[in-house]
Amino acid sequence: MDFMLDRLTDKIEFYQAYDLASLEKIIASKIDDNKGMLLEVHAVQHNVVFDPRAEKMLYSATVHFKAKK
Repeated sequence: MDFMLDRLTDKIEFYQAYDLASLEKIIASKIDDNKGMLLEVHAVQHNVVFDPRAEKMLYSATVHFKAKK
């Protein structure tokens, strides 16, 4: 049995919340988690849509993490 350790070089994560403050807290927490894996934020994209089932605005974000240089 071979055991290999590969370092992550790219990671993309998706988040969503019904208010912007909650989304920001989630992203900040995940940034801290990914720092432990030596990843830093490369790009962030965000979007907002109306969720008719919840009758609220739904905020979403995509965060692209890359390995630190």
